[in-house]
Amino acid sequence: MKKGYEDIRTDLALEVRESFEDDDVEIKGVVLEEDYLKEKDLKITTVIIKDEQGAKAMRKPIGTYITIEAQKLSEKDDEYHSSISEEIGKYIKKLIGEDREKGVMVVGLGNREVTPDALGPLVVDNLFITRHLIKEYGEDFQKRNKLTCVSALAPGVMAQTGMEAVEIIRGIMKETKPSVVLAIDALASRSVHRVNTTIQISDTGISPGAGIGNNRMALNEDSLGVKVVALGVPTVVDAMTIIRDSMENMLNSQGFSQNEVQSFFSEVTNQESFHNMFVTPKNIDESMKCISFTLSEAINSCFCGRS
Repeated sequence: MKKGYEDIRTDLALEVRESFEDDDVEIKGVVLEEDYLKEKDLKITTVIIKDEQGAKAMRKPIGTYITIEAQKLSEKDDEYHSSISEEIGKYIKKLIGEDREKGVMVVGLGNREVTPDALGPLVVDNLFITRHLIKEYGEDFQKRNKLTCVSALAPGVMAQTGMEAVEIIRGIMKETKPSVVLAIDALASRSVHRVNTTIQISDTGISPGAGIGNNRMALNEDSLGVKVVALGVPTVVDAMTIIRDSMENMLNSQGFSQNEVQSFFSEVTNQESFHNMFVTPKNIDESMKCISFTLSEAINSCFCGRS
């Protein structure tokens, strides 16, 4: 792993992979696949962690992590967002597999009162929910309209409810019995260029707040008893990342050695004033509206009226 990157917080498996000294080096137990869709201006990277050795190296659970990089994700462009939704939907269906036919619970994690953390609840607001319709009109109605049984929940955060999100979800699952959970959450990135421009989809579940060091109980197959697919977008970046990247570029351009640069960073990172500070773009309100609608359209396309 690159020197000085150990303490950088990120939820993106792609960024963990990039943190190793040589991007071209093979990491045992980890497979990296890249694709670029020129006509859609999308870069898609798949990181597959195959075994415990790979999980230890990456510090992430065994599974598949798909990253879609879309530079105009937060911009208003209906045609562009339609193509992004199509790609997101394709990979959601790929990771969920046949389990989607038996019922899906969509969980919008986060605090809707804090804009960078409101992605999950905002996505849930725009979903087409079908469970009540199927219960009312029966399986013939479901098959005729090609519907998946979809329920949704925005459980809030512990500061609002006094309960872990996983506790609320488990209680509701006892009654609704979905066969798969799709969890949506805002993430943290180590790159300012990936904030509000990147989507990560994984089949390993999610640990709410992990990227900002505020770990809550994980939502995964072990804790919920069903497959958990996670969908997220980084909306914040660690302030220390911005300081580090800016200063590193400046010091390197002035001819300082790598050892001198690292020595400088060790002094800076010891200052408590920089810790636990996260930055979000000034247009975050508009970005969240735009991105959340795109994600909800992708989810709706997976489960409602389309094969």
